[in-house]
Amino acid sequence: MGSIVLIVRLVLADVRRHKVQAAMLLLAVTVATATMALGLSLRGVSEALYEQTRAATAGPDVVALSGDAGPAATSALASLADDPEVVAHHGPYRVVYADLTTRDSTSSQVVVHGFAETPGAVNRPLVTSGHWVRPGGTVLERGFATALGVGVGDHVTIAGRSYPVVGIAVTAATSIYPWAAQIGPGGGPSDASGLAWMTRSDARTLASSHDLPVTLALDLKLRDPAATEAFLDADRAATVTNLRSWQFTAEQDTVMLRNSQPILVVGSWLLSFLAVTGVAALAAGRAAEQTRRAGLLKAVGATPGLIATVLLTEYLALALAGDALGLVIARLTVPAIASPTASRIGDAAGPGGATVVTATVLAVAVAVLSTLRPTLRAMRTATVTALTATARRPRHRPWLTALSALLPTPLLLGLRLTARRPGRAVLQACSTATTVIAIVALLTLYAQPERSYGLGGSSALPNLRDVHDRRLLLAITVLLIALAVVNTITLTWTNAIEARANMAIVRTLGATPGQISAGLSSAQLLPSLPGAVIGVPLGAGLLSLFAAGNPAEPPSSWLLGGVLATLLATAALTALPARLAARRSVAQALSGETA
Repeated sequence: MGSIVLIVRLVLADVRRHKVQAAMLLLAVTVATATMALGLSLRGVSEALYEQTRAATAGPDVVALSGDAGPAATSALASLADDPEVVAHHGPYRVVYADLTTRDSTSSQVVVHGFAETPGAVNRPLVTSGHWVRPGGTVLERGFATALGVGVGDHVTIAGRSYPVVGIAVTAATSIYPWAAQIGPGGGPSDASGLAWMTRSDARTLASSHDLPVTLALDLKLRDPAATEAFLDADRAATVTNLRSWQFTAEQDTVMLRNSQPILVVGSWLLSFLAVTGVAALAAGRAAEQTRRAGLLKAVGATPGLIATVLLTEYLALALAGDALGLVIARLTVPAIASPTASRIGDAAGPGGATVVTATVLAVAVAVLSTLRPTLRAMRTATVTALTATARRPRHRPWLTALSALLPTPLLLGLRLTARRPGRAVLQACSTATTVIAIVALLTLYAQPERSYGLGGSSALPNLRDVHDRRLLLAITVLLIALAVVNTITLTWTNAIEARANMAIVRTLGATPGQISAGLSSAQLLPSLPGAVIGVPLGAGLLSLFAAGNPAEPPSSWLLGGVLATLLATAALTALPARLAARRSVAQALSGETA
């Protein structure tokens, strides 16, 4: 217990001394683990929401769709209802194809199902607002109503006639909005459509008065819901109808999230990489302090194991706290991301056991990978050396001296600082490349042509899947930029602190504070330039792994603007910490170094 108490006290004392660094580590791990947990939690969430909706609405096991409404189609559907494997059915009922317009002139295609005023045993839509169909009124499917911005009490125009919206409901008999039609008139392909219900007489009047296309549908409940494939194989050849199983409908729902999981998972990889980069920069900046701290612990009798535990526990504890916070954020965010439409009901399950373990492993890996090297260095340093450690003497590179002598003073200082800490330069280049990868992916996604759901391709009803993907990628890009900003400021400040004695000497030789500040900024810009250039092809290559065939390329001006904006932002971010470091007096810097 004595050792545990000692470790806890030492860790808490160090966290109190370095609150900003602790907050940065907590932020980085939280963002990375939350994104990964979200991506992994989306697996199977669409199917789960469909199952809950199906249970609440007595969803059919099979939906039979006929391309027309003639006697032959009616007879074919009736024969299906008499199949020995069918224990209950609903229909046949009319499916009328029409156009719908709201009061604000938003137009969409719609399929109108003619239902009884009292729902049957199969396919009982669940009314979530208002009430079920009544003569002269219509009920809208909830996903469709949400997209239209329509509620109970509003009026919509269907095929030129105004109807009050008397209710909002959900069903599992059709796919989610905008795939309610399932088949088009005559059994052909269908366009994006919403779903509305009317009474049987109103649907019949609607179709006959406007000569609208009509098909028939039949909902079936099987003796064994798991044997739908066998039922389809047996009856497909004997009928002229299109048969849709509940498994097919559940699978169709997943199309809406097809790109969401790769965006989140790959985004979590990039965020984790930036987290490792940032924490490694923090650990490297505190390497000398940690080495001296290890020397003090050795001097009072601490074992190497105890020292390693003390140095690693701080980062591990913060990483695990960030992991827990990230999992909580993922649990709270999953419902909004898992259901871009409102066509399904139920709760989306949060991160499961495997997801929790994976996120925890990620958090531990971020802490260990970024702090292991400084910890090992502190352990291996002799006690006397650790207590009397001075600034590391830079290596003499004649070729670098000859090259830098030809450069302006700011570039000379920046090049020498970069060469003195090549590891830091690599971290900055990687951080910039990662940011540019996300920016290129976002610009490429926005360059793709968008097919909206509105009538005639109107953008009044946007493509929900494209909007969802763009919002997710935008959120990931913003998080990546935020972590890159933190990393850039951290690296600049760390370089400024470590180089303050050298910069003070340079100032005694005639360099101005402005040149010192520009030199510190250029030390970050020099590695950022190749990182930004490399990030462009890497971003395009990464997106090609998940994009559809022959994606549209973004304009070159967009890519060039993204690279230039990244470099300008880097210069702006490094200016403030560099300027603050350059304002320190020469005497104070040299006396502090001597002390």
